Amino acid sequence: MSELENLRSPDDLRTLSPRRVRALAEDIREFLVDSVSRTGGHLGPNLGVVELTLAIHRVFSSPRDSIVFDTGHQAYVHKLLTGRQDFSTLRQRGGLSGYPSRAESDHDVVENSHASTALSWADGISRARLLAGDTDRYVVAVIGDGALTGGMAWEALNNLADSPDQRLVIVVNDNGWSYSPTVGGLARYLDAVRTDRNYERVLGWGKRTLQGAGAPGRLTYDALHGMKKGLKDVLRPQQGLFEELGLKSIGPVDGHDLDALDAALRSARGYAGPVIVHAVTQKGRGYVPAESDAVDRFHTVGKIHPETGLPVVPSRFGWTAVFGDEILTIARSRSDIVGITAAMPEPVGLAPMAREMPDRVIDVGIAEEHALTSAAGMAFAGMHPVVSLYATFLNRAFDQLLMDVALHRAGVTITLDRAGLTGTDGASHNGMWDVALLRLVPGLRLAAPRDEETLRTALREAVAVSDAPTVVRYPKGDLPEPLPAQGRMAGMDVLARAAGDGDARVLVVGIGPFATTAVDVVARLKDQGIGATAVDPRWVIPVPAGLVEAAADVDLVVTIEDGLVTSGFGAAVREALAEQGLTVPVRAHGIPHRFLAHASRGQLEEELGLRPQDIARDTAAAVARDQQGIDITSAPRPSTQP
Repeated sequence: MSELENLRSPDDLRTLSPRRVRALAEDIREFLVDSVSRTGGHLGPNLGVVELTLAIHRVFSSPRDSIVFDTGHQAYVHKLLTGRQDFSTLRQRGGLSGYPSRAESDHDVVENSHASTALSWADGISRARLLAGDTDRYVVAVIGDGALTGGMAWEALNNLADSPDQRLVIVVNDNGWSYSPTVGGLARYLDAVRTDRNYERVLGWGKRTLQGAGAPGRLTYDALHGMKKGLKDVLRPQQGLFEELGLKSIGPVDGHDLDALDAALRSARGYAGPVIVHAVTQKGRGYVPAESDAVDRFHTVGKIHPETGLPVVPSRFGWTAVFGDEILTIARSRSDIVGITAAMPEPVGLAPMAREMPDRVIDVGIAEEHALTSAAGMAFAGMHPVVSLYATFLNRAFDQLLMDVALHRAGVTITLDRAGLTGTDGASHNGMWDVALLRLVPGLRLAAPRDEETLRTALREAVAVSDAPTVVRYPKGDLPEPLPAQGRMAGMDVLARAAGDGDARVLVVGIGPFATTAVDVVARLKDQGIGATAVDPRWVIPVPAGLVEAAADVDLVVTIEDGLVTSGFGAAVREALAEQGLTVPVRAHGIPHRFLAHASRGQLEEELGLRPQDIARDTAAAVARDQQGIDITSAPRPSTQP
């Protein structure tokens, strides 16, 4: 039986000999490669923190001591050590979350998988305990060098430096990567610290030479050791950054050396105040395909062959690749186009442009707020920035979009990858908030393309706008089959028409990936003798005047979206009709006002009643009630099945 199979809790871990802990580390790496290759997930980050997580759990006592993981995608080892060893349904409905989850374990604290938040969480927890007189419990915050590029982390560090009594240990997991290699001044600083060995060499020489020279030598060594702050300033001047803030700093320490980690963490635990432990780790450690991957060290993988790291099913050409190809084409013809990414050039599709035009793609680190305001400044100076983000991360920069970009009528384009239902990454990664949020921004225009051609067209139309923000949103994954328009109506693409047997006329509006659903709904309504037309306005914020015009001639409008139904596109259509004095009922289908548990996109669509058969059934029932004189204006209720 392996060491991992014998482990049931962190208490068991603390009884193991160093030899057995090292054997456990190898067991864990083997388990991670075998398990994650079957399900997909965050492999590289977790391979890099095996020894680090083991050391933290050996020195601190979770859950009495709270362990907070920034971002949380590197918490798989933590899950294994806290009794969760069934990874067979990782990130699948009913299985383990890909991030920490309070519903799973008392050992988990923060579920939000957005970066740069852990230090603020840790500050709040430790400060509250200090105020309550609870001074014998510790908080350990594990934050990567990539997350330290986020401004919120430095706001927390600034605050912590003014509170010297908190029992707080900050572990900097420094592997030189976020999704991609970490960039910026902080990255250069940590790289210098990571590679500079002058300080250790001088102290090592002093210890060997002077302590072996009798009493005078020992006295000299003690004097030099007492001057170690001065030695640091001379031999490693860059090491002083954290200490200049007033925070004790230990390291850098080898993040794969269990003895060194144990000593550093125990030293930090014994210090009565906030301490930073700088641990140097290797992303993808121990798995050759990950170590050899120049893109992101297998940050996230789908199902792969564990022997080679090759995907079981090769990925198809997806939305992100289309954006990457089209923005590069546009940039070749327009010298004012500049790409901006928040530490994710490859995941959001800017990598091809960055390779060909490195000076025109700016990676700001995990700093979405800075990205938007910097874009406003670039627009003022004559450029047209294209800020590419995952949809869920736009939430972090709403104020900057509103007050810096929109208020100043800046010509900035924002592309939102993974908009709508992303599924397996869970509540924090579904890009379901953007439409509801962006409706609040005066002057903003938003497009939701349905296929490759409309994505390319929307992007070109977006960058042609120079006096207002534009947004292009698209989902995660593979491209659908092309869905050509059959004609135009009131400025909208007509995708399908069906004449009915009676007088009922239904306008079905599907945005983005739900344009295909709208076509299927029309076909199902036709089978029931109900006349219907499926349209795609493509630009959906503000509600097109043509949609209001078309709605005036029908008996029912049905909208389908993968955003919040309570304040999203369907709600906007209802309000636009009301402003024109039109009483046409609107049945809005979308995501209810709640967080969604992790599951596949198909499972979520079924749960939320967003399949074609669900919407066609609801629409037919509404038509029948209308013909009976019954009010049909109330919104449909999504399925509540688990």
